[in-house]
Amino acid sequence: MPELPEDLLDAIELGDVKAIARHLEELAPHEIAEELTRLDAVESALVWRVLPKDEALEVFEELDAATQQLVLSGMRDQAFRDLLERMDPDDRVRLLGEAPASFVKKVLAGLSPKERKMTAELLGYPEETVGRYMSPEVIVTPETSTVSEVLATIRKKGKTAETVAVLAVVDKQRRFLGSVDLTELVMADEDTLVSAITDPDASTALVTDDVESAARLLQDTNHLALIVLDTDNRVVGIFTVDDAIDIIEEANSEDFARQAASLPSSGHYLSGKVFTLARLRIVWLLFLIVAATLTVSVLQLFESSLEKFTALALFMPMLIGTGGNVGAQAATSAVRAIALGEVRPQDVLRVAWRESRVGLLLGVGLGLVGMVAGWLVASWQVGATVAIAILVVCMWAATVGAVMPLAAKAMKIDPAVISAPMVTTLVDATGLIIYFLVAGLILG
Repeated sequence: MPELPEDLLDAIELGDVKAIARHLEELAPHEIAEELTRLDAVESALVWRVLPKDEALEVFEELDAATQQLVLSGMRDQAFRDLLERMDPDDRVRLLGEAPASFVKKVLAGLSPKERKMTAELLGYPEETVGRYMSPEVIVTPETSTVSEVLATIRKKGKTAETVAVLAVVDKQRRFLGSVDLTELVMADEDTLVSAITDPDASTALVTDDVESAARLLQDTNHLALIVLDTDNRVVGIFTVDDAIDIIEEANSEDFARQAASLPSSGHYLSGKVFTLARLRIVWLLFLIVAATLTVSVLQLFESSLEKFTALALFMPMLIGTGGNVGAQAATSAVRAIALGEVRPQDVLRVAWRESRVGLLLGVGLGLVGMVAGWLVASWQVGATVAIAILVVCMWAATVGAVMPLAAKAMKIDPAVISAPMVTTLVDATGLIIYFLVAGLILG
């Protein structure tokens, strides 16, 4: 990816349209979209007016919804309507789904009757369903058509269709029979009936299916698109791989945010306001700071032990840090495995048994380090206490870290909310209890 020329920003500040156009020619649409997110509303509007009409649409569709709204707010009404009219219906719905009601009303009012109808139909489906993200512009062909007739249909309708890579084949009642790939059509004889090369077992999605599940299905099957059906097995749209990639990226971003004990945010990082970012993070932090009082309570409970064996306090950071790290690793691995469909709630015993053994091995290695440190700093009894405590804590942390996301999934809670900081906070408190119980057995 070429770097943004430094003098492009100078050209924007000076309002030098020719210089801006010259530098933009060196960037691909997705690179221009990335740079637009780094500019304010006035600078974005200036760059936008320089872009050729066709390239402007490509750049616009690469932007996140928040930046799209920012760009549109700086446009004149005619340019506003022209751009939205040329957008694909599914991309338009993605923009409107996160917009204020007044903005949605303005957009719908400016669309042609055909585009308005398609947009309104997609907006009528529940959020997070395939219907919200599919495109109704799918090429449908009767099973009695020949290959030459289908290719003629592609040439006629291909410019307005979402994709020509996958076509739906239907019977006389327009019920779905299967799909056919463009590659199969091109390689077949022109007189061949399309039914002869139709794949009746092609993967499909119901219009009410969860969109992330449909996106994962496309990822697993390596297909370019899924035909979307209604409950009567009739074709209503198509869900393409580019939309699936966006869905998976968005889902992964949400998981990363929750794993870091933050509420998920939408839009580009640099376009987010400081107050908004703080608001998204403070909710979980407030919960965690309250949960951290468990650690204080444990220390109060064993205060007399600490007064008698002050050396124990020296190794508390090592113990709780190690336990928290082991638990966070296990939780992250479990959330990823759940997201990819590798484990399910009914696998909880297998996962617990597996992670407890992993924790045992980790505990043996890390416990030896703790034993040496305790022996050198205090005595062999303290070293043994630290080593055994680390061993038990590692087994406990790995098991808890892996089981908690599965338990959340079983209760129909997003496993990603079992964040690494949450596991760490729990392991900190319970790890100290284990530490002092082991100390009581060894040190008396």
